[in-house]
Amino acid sequence: MRNLIVVLIICLGLKGYSQELNCNVVVNAEQTGNENFPIFKTLEKQLTEFINNTKWTKKTFKDQERINCNMFINIINYSGENFQATLQVQSSRPIYGSSLSSPIYNFNDKDFNFKYLEFQNLIYNATQFESNLISVLAFHINMILGIDADSFEAKGGDEYYKQAQIITNYSQQGNFKGWKLEDGLQSKFTLIDNVLSPTFKEYRTVLYSYHRSGLDIMSKDVKAGKEEIATSLITLQAMNSRRPNSFLLRTFFDAKAEEIEQIFTDGPNVNIASLKETLRRIAPMHNSKWQNIKF
Repeated sequence: MRNLIVVLIICLGLKGYSQELNCNVVVNAEQTGNENFPIFKTLEKQLTEFINNTKWTKKTFKDQERINCNMFINIINYSGENFQATLQVQSSRPIYGSSLSSPIYNFNDKDFNFKYLEFQNLIYNATQFESNLISVLAFHINMILGIDADSFEAKGGDEYYKQAQIITNYSQQGNFKGWKLEDGLQSKFTLIDNVLSPTFKEYRTVLYSYHRSGLDIMSKDVKAGKEEIATSLITLQAMNSRRPNSFLLRTFFDAKAEEIEQIFTDGPNVNIASLKETLRRIAPMHNSKWQNIKF
């Protein structure tokens, strides 16, 4: 009876706490012509369970604190255990005082070839290469964790970015694309290298000021929140001056452009003439959105 009580206390103490992610995984195999093959549903189910049930950090997350994210895997071709695919990763964080969420990560990973046998064990090792499938997922999960942490605390994502870099380094032995300098300017190597480089220091500063000092105060003071967001975005000009049209800046606006447009085309007016000029200069690919901004 005493042992039963102890077990109940432990269970009640753990209730309401869970892993870090609430991830929706979709595996699309239409391009293969065999999208109804059971292996694709098995892969989708296994990856969903692997991502959501793995303990990725040393911290304890409550259910409502889990990070919402999506992973869309598009299988282009496969032969036996070899798969050629792309991966679209998206994540968001809640906005204080509202039921809304803010997109913070949107990455289209075109270097996602991997080996997979149906029902194989999926195991993550933080310090050792297991497979390219595991490495790619773990890399993006640590990027999600890092960016999310940065949006709540200045430089809060350090440990997750460092883990993403460790994954990058040990995954180079697998001879898959995306992990090395020579793999191009839109690779996983470039992304984590940029995030940790002083050349792009404003990126992480803006992640915090935009969200914590801007979005999160808008439930109490919309105008002050908008002014803080405008001020933070203008600081990205310094980063762009050092490295024009950087990949890191493009990934930022891939996630935020639509939200920025919505923020500054509604609610109380603020003087954003400088912001519009800055956005046109540093993110010209979204000029159709910047044209809608009013002041």
